[in-house]
Amino acid sequence: MTLPTHVKIVEVGPRDGLQNEAQVVPTTVKIELIERLAEAGLRAIEATAFVSPKWVPQMADNAAVMQGIRRHPAAVYPVLTPNLQGFDAAIQAGATEVAIFGAASESFSRKNINCSIAESLKRFEPVVSAASALEIPVRGYVSCVVGCPYEGAVAPDQAAAVARTLFEMGCYEVSLGDTIGVGTPASIARLIEACARQIPIGKLAGHYHDTYGMAIANIHASLQLGVAVFDSSIAGLGGCPYARGASGNVATEDVVYLLDGLGIETGIDLAKLAAIGDWISTALNRPNGAKAGRALCARTAA
Repeated sequence: MTLPTHVKIVEVGPRDGLQNEAQVVPTTVKIELIERLAEAGLRAIEATAFVSPKWVPQMADNAAVMQGIRRHPAAVYPVLTPNLQGFDAAIQAGATEVAIFGAASESFSRKNINCSIAESLKRFEPVVSAASALEIPVRGYVSCVVGCPYEGAVAPDQAAAVARTLFEMGCYEVSLGDTIGVGTPASIARLIEACARQIPIGKLAGHYHDTYGMAIANIHASLQLGVAVFDSSIAGLGGCPYARGASGNVATEDVVYLLDGLGIETGIDLAKLAAIGDWISTALNRPNGAKAGRALCARTAA
C-alpha cells in the first residue's frame, strides 16, 4: 500500500505523559507545555484528565489547566472523561472534545478500573450520549491490544471486538494502545488487520509504547497498512503504572523525524519540538527520552 501523504499526531504528553510523574508538576508548567506544543504545529493535544484526584493526583488541576491555556484556533484539546461526572466537569471547564478508554484484557480492566470490559463499556454509554447531545466529539482508547501484564498475549480479534464496540457506540476514532510495549511489526500488523475487518482503517490510530524499542518500527508497519493517526508524547514522557518495566510512549520527536524522512507531512516544526522536549525534561529533572530530540539539541549546541 502507498504510504499516507499526511499524518495526524495526537500529542498525549500533557496527560498520559505527566500523569505518572511522582512529583507534582506545577499548573503553570503544564499550561506552558501545551501552549508550546501548539506553537510547534501540533493540532491535537490531550490536555488533562477529569478523573478522581484520589486515583490520579497529578490531574487534580484539570479545570485550571483547561481554563488557563491560550487556545490555538486550529488546535483541539481533548480530555479524558471516564464517567458522566468527569464529563460534566470537563464541559464546565471548557472542553470541546473528550476521550473514553476500554481494555482488551479482562484482567487489566479489573485491576485498572475494578470492573469487567463489558461493565466498563456500559459505563461509557451515558458519556457518549451526553456528548452527542452537545455535539462534542468522543475519541476511544483500547489498552493492552497486543499484550497484558497479567494475561500475556492478547488475541487480535479480542482487541478488535472492543474497538468495534467503541466505534459503534459513537467514537469518531479508536486509538489502539500497546500499553506495555510488547508489540512487534508482525503482531501490530495482525492487530490492525483484525481491527480493519471491523472498523474503517481511517478510523484507527496507533498508540505504541517503546518498552522494547519497537514503537517506531510499529508505526512504520502501521503506515504501510494505511493508518495515518498516531499518539505520541513529547520527550517520551509517561509509562504504565500497572505494568512493571513498561517505559513511556514513543517520543513525538522520534515520530516526526521518521515521518519527515519518509516525506510525510505533519505540519510540525521538528526543531521547535526538540527544544520543547529538552525544556520539559529539564523542568521535570528527568532524562530526555527522545533520541532524535537529544541528537538535534546536541547538534544545535555544538
